[in-house]
Amino acid sequence: MLDLIIRNARLAGQSETVDFGCLDGKIKERRGRLDMPAREEIDAAGYLVSPPFVDSHFHMDSTLTYGTPRYNESGTLYEGISLWGEIKPYLTVEDVERRALLLCRWAVAKGSLAIRSHVDIGDPALTAVHALLEVRKKVSPWLDLQLVAFPQDGYFRDPNAVSLLERALDLGVDVVGGIPHFERTYDDGRRSVEALCRIAADRGLMVDMHCDESDDPNSHHIETLISMTAQLGMQGRVTGSHLTSMHSMDNTLADKLLGLMQENEVNAIACPLINITLQGRKDTYPKRRGLTRVKEMMQRGINYAVAHDCVMDPWYAGGSHDMLEVAHMGLHVGQMTGVHETADMFNAVTVNPARTLQLDGYGLEIGCNADLVVLQAKDPTEAIRLRANRLFVVRRGEVISRTPLLESEVRFMGEDALTRFSVSEFQ
Repeated sequence: MLDLIIRNARLAGQSETVDFGCLDGKIKERRGRLDMPAREEIDAAGYLVSPPFVDSHFHMDSTLTYGTPRYNESGTLYEGISLWGEIKPYLTVEDVERRALLLCRWAVAKGSLAIRSHVDIGDPALTAVHALLEVRKKVSPWLDLQLVAFPQDGYFRDPNAVSLLERALDLGVDVVGGIPHFERTYDDGRRSVEALCRIAADRGLMVDMHCDESDDPNSHHIETLISMTAQLGMQGRVTGSHLTSMHSMDNTLADKLLGLMQENEVNAIACPLINITLQGRKDTYPKRRGLTRVKEMMQRGINYAVAHDCVMDPWYAGGSHDMLEVAHMGLHVGQMTGVHETADMFNAVTVNPARTLQLDGYGLEIGCNADLVVLQAKDPTEAIRLRANRLFVVRRGEVISRTPLLESEVRFMGEDALTRFSVSEFQ
């Protein structure tokens, strides 16, 4: 007997529906019609079934602190960093854990079952590190939480960061992070990339750097990150996050860097909601968008993802951890409105970030983990357009979230009869 059957599931690019059979946390069967008993059945009713959403760049330690102790009135990255510096001394393990667990509940309800969160290691007590390591254990039945040791105040700029980062990794943080553009000098930034990559290589860990999160076209620490990837043989294990300066640099340099990223399998993560909010603040008009060259990355075959980054914190006042909102903003700002481009933006919140995080068992093939989302949409393009309702969220073959079908009742032009229709019938 199967644990769960999902009937009448529509897969992207396919006209015929299939049934999924789940057993012992894995996808056991996938074919047109399953004539097998199961402890539970759900009907996807011809709606799209997707692998879960993956948020490849987030800050769970600061989430849901918006307005504490004050608001970011300038809306800039650097005021946000300053505000976070005011909050850090008052953090407690209990508070960080409470906020992070609430955010994880929001994420699961939205079909996000994997998150990579950067955690600031600049506090001598490593309060946020201890809290999020505990959160990682608590949420593991429902969500994969990957943590990045992030020296928010600069690996060399903060005199304690070198030892604190080592301590955080010893405690079990998964990935090595950095922020080279926040160091005191460009050369310090370059040296920080080199040192942090060597630490990751020695420990057999992945790297994910906040890299060139700036409007300065002369900021290209991604070049050093690529060089270290090649030198240390870390292809596929290194990620450049944000890369907003690439939006402002000349095409010749950007083309060179994109080619090197492709050659050395360096992943890229853009954060559309945050990048277009924080960048270009010093511009009058025209104002730069700030988003990195996502379309060119797609065209070159670079593994890129789009991520949420922040929800209600010193850098961003909005958000509900909806990855379809991220994709929706990304395709608009990146001018990726072609049919194939829109579908590829759906990949940027599913399969692409799963590759970046090196998630085992991710996907919809037989033998993969039985982690699936039933969306109230017929295809990925409609899912993004409508920010589709998540009807069912399944983790390891168990339904962990349900949302009723969204419907509207309309009385049209004075007619007496009410017309009921699903929101996904809008075409």
